[in-house]
Amino acid sequence: MKKLLTLIALVAFVFNAKAQDFKFGKVSKEELQEKVHTIDSSANAAVLFKSEIISFTFSQSNGFTQKREVHERIKIYNKEGYDWATKKIYLYKGSSGASKENVTNIKGYTYNLEGGKVNKDKLRKDGIFEEEYNDFTEINTLTMPNVQDGCVIEYIYTIASPFYQIDDVQLQKSIPINTLKIRVATPQFFKYNRLSNPNAFYFPKSKLSREKKSYTTTSSNGSDVRWTRAAITKTKDDYFEDIITLSDVNVPAIKEEAFAGNMDNYTSKMSFELVAFLNEFGAPEKSFSSSWEKVSKTIYKRPSFGDQIKRTNFFEDDIASINAGIDDPFHKAALLSNYVKTKVKWNGYYGVSAYKGTKDAYKEGEGNVADINLLLIAMLKSQGVDANPVLVSTKNNGIPLYPTRKGFNYVICMVENQGQYVLIDATERYGLLNVLPERALNWQGRLIKDDGSSSWVSLMPSKQSQESTSLNVKLEEDLSITGKVRQMITSNLALRYKKEYIGLSKDDQLKLLEKNKGAIEISETQMDVKDNGAFSISYNYNLNDAVDDIGGKLYFSPLLFMAEKENPFKLDERKYPIDFKMPLKDKYKVNIMLPQGYKVEALPKSEVMEFKEGAVKYTFVAKQNGNFIQLSTEFDLKSPIIDSSDYSVFKEFYGKVVEKQAEQIVLSKL
Repeated sequence: MKKLLTLIALVAFVFNAKAQDFKFGKVSKEELQEKVHTIDSSANAAVLFKSEIISFTFSQSNGFTQKREVHERIKIYNKEGYDWATKKIYLYKGSSGASKENVTNIKGYTYNLEGGKVNKDKLRKDGIFEEEYNDFTEINTLTMPNVQDGCVIEYIYTIASPFYQIDDVQLQKSIPINTLKIRVATPQFFKYNRLSNPNAFYFPKSKLSREKKSYTTTSSNGSDVRWTRAAITKTKDDYFEDIITLSDVNVPAIKEEAFAGNMDNYTSKMSFELVAFLNEFGAPEKSFSSSWEKVSKTIYKRPSFGDQIKRTNFFEDDIASINAGIDDPFHKAALLSNYVKTKVKWNGYYGVSAYKGTKDAYKEGEGNVADINLLLIAMLKSQGVDANPVLVSTKNNGIPLYPTRKGFNYVICMVENQGQYVLIDATERYGLLNVLPERALNWQGRLIKDDGSSSWVSLMPSKQSQESTSLNVKLEEDLSITGKVRQMITSNLALRYKKEYIGLSKDDQLKLLEKNKGAIEISETQMDVKDNGAFSISYNYNLNDAVDDIGGKLYFSPLLFMAEKENPFKLDERKYPIDFKMPLKDKYKVNIMLPQGYKVEALPKSEVMEFKEGAVKYTFVAKQNGNFIQLSTEFDLKSPIIDSSDYSVFKEFYGKVVEKQAEQIVLSKL
């Protein structure tokens, strides 16, 4: 009976979703009264309605202009869903700045149920903010007013674009979508390849159709004026539109989980690759079909890219003494990258084109990622080093589905010598050779050489990061625990720690160290960057909640506050891989002094656990040595990527690791 009622409720929900017209400005009391999502009770928010209509309108002066009309209505159930009350609209602008996208017709409301009546708060101008995101993108941010638990927000806007490239159409979010409606209509004169994200596990129903349209031009010479201005006599021409319609109800949320990387790589979306302009007979007039080789060459030919590498006269005198007597190219690369870091500060902007130009960035002491890394490449080349740029799509940019200049948004430096190479990002203050910031550790980059040739190069760290921790433990008479921690961290993991801790005040470092460690007091902290780039941390601690006295016996976990508290992998199944970002080895050495009057009654059993024939290995060894208990553990992850097909097995493996760390030592009185 219960199953039948659930089915009836689900059918009613689907019927209502289809029947509702979702007219902008009209929100029902039922929508506001809903306390939890009908299907996904874990959702903090849900998209009640999402509509995108993409079309092209013709004018004599501008030819075809792309128009994207967006309408979204979102239910916010609780405070964890408040982030959905902020909407970012990304607008692209051309390299010259003359052509750019514009957003118009922005309207929005927040609806709350107050005293049994629907109250509307209007989105006003002071809730709309504009900012520069990078060289070619600006952001308009909508911040909805009066957001409360249970409210509904709604907004519409239109983007007018002079560009014929169509941005990806997102078909899924991290929250459920009740009703989805997408319509993309493209003129017969533009040929697009439609591509779906092959890594997505969901795709809505789609329908293809054609519709007749017409446009009016004025011309006297018979020339094609679809993209020219000259005209005299009026002519009406018919053409057709290719239309794809996508619609669905109850679109599942893509659930974020620990170590997932950029979820956009697995989110359902449709991409449109512009491959050609066609004439009225369907024959190509101009082809845009591309490859990564063509994309790479196009970027290299930009004055804001390739030409920057050739400019050397403004810094040659300054760097003449830096590499004096140095022959090794990698040593030169280390010295010059450190010099660039001291001379030019990164302004936080991405981009594969120099924003100020290497010369101005050098003189002014600030630039975007291309200014800085192209400057480093120019310096290295001037010193006879085989250095070249590597184009990158950062983690937050995702992995593009097809070759496009917008697929790359970052550039780093590669130095090669005798069959070996190192990768360098001089925007990262604490980065080293082959230690890239995590934003750039995304699959592979495109190496471009002076002769125009290009090839893929792996961006993933080849060297295993290590975190080695020694933990001294002493049980006091009041059952508190005191001791000292010493840690040594290397490679990419060291970079993560440096960015977290260096630059903080002593008090803030202390707070960060104490975070999520229970009733702990930390003192005498010391942090240091070693000559080899490793990062060391040491501190004393006093812990008050780690020992249980039950019937005169003492129980405690030997890893104390260092133990993993719970398995971070919660989903029953997972459609996307686990991404630890870097191969790593996590080692602990624990030395526990037995308190006077106590003996060891029970120790956790020593054990070795393996996942997939040693691809990941966990070793746990515990033993008594006189008046001390000695524990050593090692988590050895050789590859940072765990395939989704292995998820259930790895989840079980990791759960056993967490359980092992939770096992307790038992001490009893002599």
